[in-house]
Amino acid sequence: MNNKRGLKKRTPFASTLDIELEKKFKELSDITRINQSRLLDEAIGDLLKKYEHLLIEKQSR
Repeated sequence: MNNKRGLKKRTPFASTLDIELEKKFKELSDITRINQSRLLDEAIGDLLKKYEHLLIEKQSR
């Protein structure tokens, strides 16, 4: 199913970032030439792996 923006496998996500984190994040994107949404996918994936045990605990309840 497509959302309003025609995205099939993505969903819009809005948040705020610490100013210094945002500057470094943009710089990393510029240096690596990887768009920010792809870098954010990777970062969130890593964070979910780090806390996977909490998700497993909650599901087993």
